[in-house]
Amino acid sequence: MNQATENTYRFIPFRKHDIVEMCLQDTTLAGQEADFRQLYYMLSSIFHFEFHQIVESLKDCYAPVDPDADTLAFDNSETLSELDFVELLGGLLEKANYEQVSKDELNQALTEASMFKIRLHVDFDDFSEVLLFCRGVSQREETLSSVFGLIRKKIRFTNYDRVVLYIRFRDDFSGSKAHMPVCKPGATMLKLFQNVPRADLEMLFPNTAVRMRLKDKLLIGVPAVISGGIVLTTKLGASLVLLGSIIGFWLGLSSEPAELNQAALMILLAGVAALGGYLWKQFNNFKNRKLRFMQALTQNLYFKNLDNNAGVFHRLADDAEEEECKEAVLAYYFLLSNGVPMSRSEIDQAIERWLFEKGQCRVDFEIEDALNKLMVLKLVTEADDRFSAIPIQEGIKLLDTRWDDYFTA
Repeated sequence: MNQATENTYRFIPFRKHDIVEMCLQDTTLAGQEADFRQLYYMLSSIFHFEFHQIVESLKDCYAPVDPDADTLAFDNSETLSELDFVELLGGLLEKANYEQVSKDELNQALTEASMFKIRLHVDFDDFSEVLLFCRGVSQREETLSSVFGLIRKKIRFTNYDRVVLYIRFRDDFSGSKAHMPVCKPGATMLKLFQNVPRADLEMLFPNTAVRMRLKDKLLIGVPAVISGGIVLTTKLGASLVLLGSIIGFWLGLSSEPAELNQAALMILLAGVAALGGYLWKQFNNFKNRKLRFMQALTQNLYFKNLDNNAGVFHRLADDAEEEECKEAVLAYYFLLSNGVPMSRSEIDQAIERWLFEKGQCRVDFEIEDALNKLMVLKLVTEADDRFSAIPIQEGIKLLDTRWDDYFTA
């Protein structure tokens, strides 16, 4: 069973609706519950509209390279480039509180032993660009069993709650290497996964190849050598003696010719059949073990895959919208309920302490991002580097005016 040890979240691990209800459980807004919910609904609608524009831009950028597109292409000279898409995607991931996995972290992950007791290999030369992003990094413990459950070992590993993978194949990529229709020159792929151990990041790539570990080679090779020796000394003994006599006569090493009668031919055929059966059995042992590894990899990916290609940035936009709204609501609530101006650090510490008391989770709250959003919306004021929230009713009027301005020519 997995067990997550204490960790600090960069995102707020509650739904925005739950955050509002958690705020209203306090008595500081007694009698203003309906107004606070109204302000939250308007705030949420504004963020939704703004993220809708981001999603539309991402769709326009991604359309020319979308492998799942079912619409006809139109030659538009104003189509945004792949670089524009990567820049927009990076901004969206930042708003959703994802962090990029550095090259050093990826290289370290590639050297760690797989959690699923298989050896994986990724040929990074197939890609012209690889970007990995994660959210929710934690230390976990899991007990692994082996030898029919007789041996149990507890291991500790780094786990990513969410992982986004962006890859682009080289323009000169040989599609025959991967045996997958989506793996073609210049193709762009976007994937979203959940609960991925850092040591198993290799399994997320489409060109991942399963290879035998030394232990697996020994498990197949040693019995093969032993059984091969038995076959040679028993079933192939008479055939080898006969073949030796024939070859010796042909090479002039023996003056007595070997007689190839019906009995001798039967001995040779029996030897060939025994050798063929032995080789076929060893080949099947190798293939079956590799198939079991592939099955383990496929089943694991089946439950970890959350979304693909265009569906990924739709989901990311929803996550980013949730984060933006939660941060703004919490910062506004604490300034409103406190009643006196607060500094950045005071707001930050108060929210982090409140989240720990309410949800028993440590969160690294993005105070700068939250205050910037509230300042743009004019829901807070600043004086001498201290911030105050405007009254709820005044805030509702400001948000109502801003919403109307979106559709004013």
